[in-house]
Amino acid sequence: MAAVRFLLFITLYFPTLCSSQSDADALIKFKDSFTHGNLISWIPGPGISPCQWFGVMCHGKDIIGLHLTDLHLAGTIDVQPLLHLRHLRSISFMRNSFSGPIPLFNKLGSLKAIYLSHNQFNGEIPNHYFASMRSLKKVWLSENKFTGHIPESVMQLPHLLELHLEGNHFSGPIPPLKYPNVLTSFNISLNHLEGEIPESLAKFGVNSFRGNLGLCGKPVAKDCVASSPPPSGKIHNQNQTETDRAKAKAKAISDGKVILVATTIFFLLCIVIASLISATRRTKKDDKKKGVVSKGSVKDEVLPVQLAPESIHRRSGESNRRSKSGSRRDSTSSSTKSGMTDMVMVNDEKGEFGLQDLMKAEAEVLGNGLFGSAYKAKLSSGLSVVVKRMKGMNRLGKDAFDAEIRRFGKLKHCNVLTPLAYYFRKEEKLIVSSYMPKGSLSYILHGKKDLAHAKLNWPTRLKIVKGIARGLGFIHTEFATYELPHGNLKSSNVLITETYEPLLSDYAFQPMASPSTVAQVLFAYKSPEYLQYQQVSQKSDVYCLGIVILEIMTGKLPSQYLSDGKSGIDIVQWVQTSISEDQALELVDPEIASNASSTDNMFRLLEIGVACVESNPDKRLPLNEAITRIEEIS
Repeated sequence: MAAVRFLLFITLYFPTLCSSQSDADALIKFKDSFTHGNLISWIPGPGISPCQWFGVMCHGKDIIGLHLTDLHLAGTIDVQPLLHLRHLRSISFMRNSFSGPIPLFNKLGSLKAIYLSHNQFNGEIPNHYFASMRSLKKVWLSENKFTGHIPESVMQLPHLLELHLEGNHFSGPIPPLKYPNVLTSFNISLNHLEGEIPESLAKFGVNSFRGNLGLCGKPVAKDCVASSPPPSGKIHNQNQTETDRAKAKAKAISDGKVILVATTIFFLLCIVIASLISATRRTKKDDKKKGVVSKGSVKDEVLPVQLAPESIHRRSGESNRRSKSGSRRDSTSSSTKSGMTDMVMVNDEKGEFGLQDLMKAEAEVLGNGLFGSAYKAKLSSGLSVVVKRMKGMNRLGKDAFDAEIRRFGKLKHCNVLTPLAYYFRKEEKLIVSSYMPKGSLSYILHGKKDLAHAKLNWPTRLKIVKGIARGLGFIHTEFATYELPHGNLKSSNVLITETYEPLLSDYAFQPMASPSTVAQVLFAYKSPEYLQYQQVSQKSDVYCLGIVILEIMTGKLPSQYLSDGKSGIDIVQWVQTSISEDQALELVDPEIASNASSTDNMFRLLEIGVACVESNPDKRLPLNEAITRIEEIS
């Protein structure tokens, strides 16, 4: 009997042990082909599984991924040892120093994702290279030195979701895409391509094609002339001057950046403010001509809004030399005589300022949103603020609006942005808040891949998710009676501090905006329950939280944010499908997936995100439970 048990033990355990050991041997042989390697954890030994090694991704005891990014690796990649890893599905060698021709990864026919961006690979890729890789879904070869034509075989992959070839030296025409309905992310900018853009790729934006001077047709807005000679030789010249290439690259990344036009925007901001003042003065004159003496009319349109004595305009210890009514009358009188109304300060932590200070400030446009425009203004005191010109927020009268914004100004939470001041007019308002130099989470995730983006490692992303969850929990406590305590949670409304703490902005606007405006503007109205039944609830905020979590974990821009639905990716459907097909590894942003020791926690956070975007709000995670589960992740 003992012999039988021993035999059973050998039968069950020994194959696993042998497999683990042989996998380790294969990886060590694979590692030996590198130079300047930084894989000190790759040390075989008794009882040590390669799944514990840095960058080795496992499902159970099967090695399913190698994510070796930003490790200063160089040399010639020997693919042969990887043939032993039968379950290998994903490889990433991004941001290393490999050079030479593309390795023979096409021997690994079961690969689903290959990431080789930001290396020094060069030479032509054989036209048939991808023919045997029918399972490939993601191909990232950007920022290398590949030359020649784009291989037709990559454009014929039946499951291709993402193709990134930007920043190389590919030339010639673009091969047509065989399965256009599958591809969701595509970029071939900054190459030397020419000819007409295939109709199968015309759905992608102009940024996907920038820097290819010889391309024509939709969407680059350059007509194709059949009889015209081919573009000048520099299209084919792989030694294009660095000046030309730098110009093209600057143009390609300019979209989405903050547009610094300080002088022009200074006047623009002045015009915005002056127009409000002018309109106020016109209203006053019209009322006088018509003999209008309605107190409500005068109050809403003519009398300037000035600081009441009890406001935080008075510093601690300052004597109150005027009565409450006298203060308002005096300030009103002086402001009316000068034709100038002023800001209402609701939070003086950053100091005090008025419209005159804003008009004298250096300014720049930050962007235009559905709610209105946003400007950055640098005051003479050195303080930089954001001025939002809000439209459609005309549901409340002046007193009710004042009470609401003052309530916002009293909020105290490290993950919630509080306003500093406001300016009221019936048709539009100015809301002023602190400026965050790093910008929004959306910009850092999807904008220029600079140092701020490079710092979005796994610990930082987890920190941001936790901060967002805490801030949302605080808002739901403070505005517990609201149908939508936040209502507009998305990555562009999450600002990032210098220490990568998230600050939630644009919250609790639903009661202040007209019903038609909120349905068009607030992201909570993109939730399944509103799209199907025209209903929203506090669970709609949970849906928005789930979208942001999935966006942070995948690095993908959700199509749910975009009104045209033509850009980004349906992140909910993509994540749910991948998880149902046991392909969760493919979801994690390659830039953080190499942190093998945290893989389990990454998957836990993905699962929380999925539970938050359940289409049925009754099955969606309660916010408190979502916050608790997020806090448990380390």
